[in-house]
Amino acid sequence: MSKFVMELDRCDPLNERQFRLAVKRLADTLTYGSDRSPFLGSGMEYVQSRLYVPGDPIKSIDWRVTARTAKVHVKVYEAPKRMPVYLLVDTSASMTVSSARISKYGWAVQIAGGLALACLARASPVGVMGVGERDLRRLPSLSREQVYEWLFQLRRYRLDERTALAARVIELGATLKNRATIIILSDLHDAGALPSLRLLGQRHDVIALQLEDPAERDLRGAGIFLAQEAETGEVFATHGRRHWLDPERVADDLKRGRIDHLRIPIDRPFLHKLSHFFRTRDRVGRGSR
Repeated sequence: MSKFVMELDRCDPLNERQFRLAVKRLADTLTYGSDRSPFLGSGMEYVQSRLYVPGDPIKSIDWRVTARTAKVHVKVYEAPKRMPVYLLVDTSASMTVSSARISKYGWAVQIAGGLALACLARASPVGVMGVGERDLRRLPSLSREQVYEWLFQLRRYRLDERTALAARVIELGATLKNRATIIILSDLHDAGALPSLRLLGQRHDVIALQLEDPAERDLRGAGIFLAQEAETGEVFATHGRRHWLDPERVADDLKRGRIDHLRIPIDRPFLHKLSHFFRTRDRVGRGSR
């Protein structure tokens, strides 16, 4: 029988009021000092030039076309539609096992909340999908109440939930008709997730935020050792060169798929790094950091 954990202190010791404040503070960090957010979309896009008609503003004159044709033309701009943002939160048991004060899962829920509020501040609709076994899906909306509703649903977790990241990515990609921004919050322990993400990145703006527990970092380069699968309890032999332990291999895979990738060690300060990542990703181009 599935075991639902009603206490929250194993993943995130914050009470409801503290959690709301933490999410709001994170959202403020992501939006502070920036009128344009590269992961939400904004501004005006040039469409074409047309002949000037009386009443058109002088500042819209296209001087290059005017000089070339000897007829006054003005530039026509179009305000692009806000791309919907989908937050894919890994709800599997491996996210809840932690050697730090707040687990990967606790931080993933907080970051998802901060990103969602930042989206709403830019009038960009945001939705969420749980990428574990539970059926948690909310279509993009501009409702702050709905954001807090699914955030508090996410704060409840299971100790035996298996990952379904690859399957959920394939499922979401098949339903999207228009380009969207998709942000993954996961430890990327699903072996089939990377090929699915690369395929999704061919049509959409995909961002992978990979949360990392310090205990995982300590296992890199280790020889053969026994481990226990968090989601099934199965004991197995593995080694420190396993794919999900090798950040360079993960980064290379995602870079080939033109997916922006940021590793987040949960035992180190990362909010400034996270904010910088989103503010600069347009200027430096898509790829891994």
